[in-house]
Amino acid sequence: MEPSTAPALGLRETKKRETRQLISDQATRLFIEQGFERTTIAEIAEAARVAKKTVTNYFPHKEDLALDHQEEFVAAPAATVTARAPGETPLAALRRAFLAAVADQDPVAGFAGPAFTRMIDDSPTLTACLRGLHDRREEALAAALAETTATAPDDIAPRTAAALLGAVHRVLFTRIQELTLTGRTNPEIAEVLTREAPRAFDLLAPALAEYGRA
Repeated sequence: MEPSTAPALGLRETKKRETRQLISDQATRLFIEQGFERTTIAEIAEAARVAKKTVTNYFPHKEDLALDHQEEFVAAPAATVTARAPGETPLAALRRAFLAAVADQDPVAGFAGPAFTRMIDDSPTLTACLRGLHDRREEALAAALAETTATAPDDIAPRTAAALLGAVHRVLFTRIQELTLTGRTNPEIAEVLTREAPRAFDLLAPALAEYGRA
């Protein structure tokens, strides 16, 4: 086995990551137990045994504590489109990536479990935040489509394609949430989505089957 070439984390960086994870874990526990709106930053700080300012240094907004993978969620479809194989269309690449996420039961794709999903569903703040993340993800996807098709960022084509592709992702994400809240397990949900997701993406084929072929 060859030695790893990745640099080891320093003690300071390791401690920062551990503190961030501790705060996130305690916040999630309290949000699930008490509800997002009813939980205060002071309570999270006390549970994590840190100062309130430490909490806000790591998580500037309360929503950041609950939705801790926002940037990954926003960037994933755009990254898939940018990295697609030669000759592969954005539609094909995003369909492939989504089905892989379903097979992995990826929490970022929606497989977050019943307690976490219920926490979001019960919170008007988090529900609104999630809508905003879907909007940001669509905007990032439009930018990636414009760049990889050598189209002006304000051109209607990448923006329309991103809206269509983003809508399918929203529907499928919501579908996972709905099935979770009815008590279905992640493997059961993955089985359903493996059947349903291709049908959803296929509906876009008349418009996007050849769009953006690399």
